[in-house]
Amino acid sequence: MQRIRPHLRFRWVPVLALFLGCAAFAATPGPQAEPGPAAPSFADLPPPRPPRKFDDAQIRAAGMRKLAGKHLTLYTDLGSNAAVDELPQIFDQAFPQWCAYFHCDPARLADWRINGFLMGEQERFRQSKLLPADLPKFLHGYEVDYEIWVNEQTTDYYRRHLLLHEGTHAFMRTQFNSCGPPWYMEGLAELLATHRWVDGKLTLGIMPDKKEDVPGWGRIKIVKDAFAKNQAHSLAQVLRFQPSQFLTTEPYGWSWAATAFFNGHPKYRDRFRDAVKDVDHRDFNARFQERFKTDWPLVTEEWQLFIATLEYGYDFDRAAIDFQIGKPLASAGGTATLRADRGWQASGFVVEAGRKYRLRASGRYQIAKLPKPWLSEANGVSLRYYRGHPLGLLLAAVHNDDAPPGAPSGLLQPIAVGLSQTIAPDRSGTLYFKINDSPAELSDNSGGLSVEIVPE
Repeated sequence: MQRIRPHLRFRWVPVLALFLGCAAFAATPGPQAEPGPAAPSFADLPPPRPPRKFDDAQIRAAGMRKLAGKHLTLYTDLGSNAAVDELPQIFDQAFPQWCAYFHCDPARLADWRINGFLMGEQERFRQSKLLPADLPKFLHGYEVDYEIWVNEQTTDYYRRHLLLHEGTHAFMRTQFNSCGPPWYMEGLAELLATHRWVDGKLTLGIMPDKKEDVPGWGRIKIVKDAFAKNQAHSLAQVLRFQPSQFLTTEPYGWSWAATAFFNGHPKYRDRFRDAVKDVDHRDFNARFQERFKTDWPLVTEEWQLFIATLEYGYDFDRAAIDFQIGKPLASAGGTATLRADRGWQASGFVVEAGRKYRLRASGRYQIAKLPKPWLSEANGVSLRYYRGHPLGLLLAAVHNDDAPPGAPSGLLQPIAVGLSQTIAPDRSGTLYFKINDSPAELSDNSGGLSVEIVPE
């Protein structure tokens, strides 16, 4: 029997301590200015062991089938059906996408191949030695070097998802000798395994448009339910996840959310994808935060907003915020313009706590296309509501430009404006605007409006 090389354990380093929930956030410092000396790498570990070889007659005698692709040999006790029999083909389509994501040369890895075990009855695999007796307990799947094990699932989607999840682990471990700390290891596997399989074409790393596209997945529900209960995780808590926590599904949901956030955000995605260079270092988390040192206060604030508004189909590019520090308003006031197809946008002006400001909006814009174009003014369209307000309603919020890192974002407390409203902010800071719409439905908006801001 193959000796099992356990998942690598890490010496954890201090990370930011903040609690992120619906109402309260603890202020925390940013990452240390100096990264310190590099920790030892895992380069001295033994190389991954190759996949085992099995006699085909022995496999048939054990009541199993062998399905062979270019990069996966799959052994299963499940009967023949299209959704199972196509799995090696799906895996083969995943391979070049892993190579592209991790910047590996597919020509160099042309002979890369692993064993997979899709198990309807685990005991049959144990008796035939295909499932080693010394594997630790696992929830749905497990990976060791060039071999992966997946329990049978109730939906075709989630069966594929788990095969791709464990396949991502195998690819990373065999190419980098490590998958990183638990949040990164499981988050990346979740991110890349979340897929679309349509008309024989596989696409990895999607943001699902609706839950019906990913039956059995449920990662967005995990985040939304926790946020609704004031039990959301901070980035610091996600970075501190331990291997033992992944015997339930919740850490998978939060790890997916963290990797989806960094991978999807237009300002952060390149640095996130480059972090794989440090995956074999014990101080990966410290190195990771160092990459975002100058932006960390904004990273933690945008994380708050991301998990507070997470939806299927979340549009990272349009929802991303261009944070700006405004200038003082002249006594005659000023005018801000904003686009209907973006999230929060800075007005360019600072407002003062306790002072009153008259806001007047003008302009018409499209907030939906189907069944025909929906046109709206700043009062919104009362035929449809989103988060308790009419769709298209003008919202305002004050961003505290001097807030300590990790403090609750003022953009989580929007003020309904409509066509005209007098506001008296309880904090000083830059005034922001957006129209009320889901971050998943910004792409069918167009046009914009102007807002006159006059101090009283």
